[in-house]
Amino acid sequence: MNSGDRLPPLEIPVTRTLIVAGAIASRDYQDVHHDPDLARQKGSPDIFMNILTTNGLVGRYITDHFGPRAVLRRVAIRLGAPNHPGDTMVLAGTVEETDGETVTVRVIGTNAIGRHVTGTVTVTLPSEPVPTTAPDGPPPPPS
Repeated sequence: MNSGDRLPPLEIPVTRTLIVAGAIASRDYQDVHHDPDLARQKGSPDIFMNILTTNGLVGRYITDHFGPRAVLRRVAIRLGAPNHPGDTMVLAGTVEETDGETVTVRVIGTNAIGRHVTGTVTVTLPSEPVPTTAPDGPPPPPS
């Protein structure tokens, strides 16, 4: 992994269910995340994704790429254009820096309106290989 390396893009369909489920899961009960009529009354064309859902999707993007043993150390994002139902968010990343087991990736997520999210994620990658087989059994009892 080198500075400048690009991660493959990830397309995420933005569904009404994803928006509402993400808001509920993060205990964000703001009406703009689940009630289209109230969202429109507040000036939005429809409900829109909350920042915690976006944060989780950015984290998923990184761990999907680097694997389940990768540890997210820092996620710093800023929202821009809202994600509305029916859109597709495309996440893309570029390695900014590597330092031993630590990698910093610049992430950009776009939709039909523009940039939904920009930011950086710092992740630590384990140096030891991931086991490919299960252990032979439980450890022996203490003596």
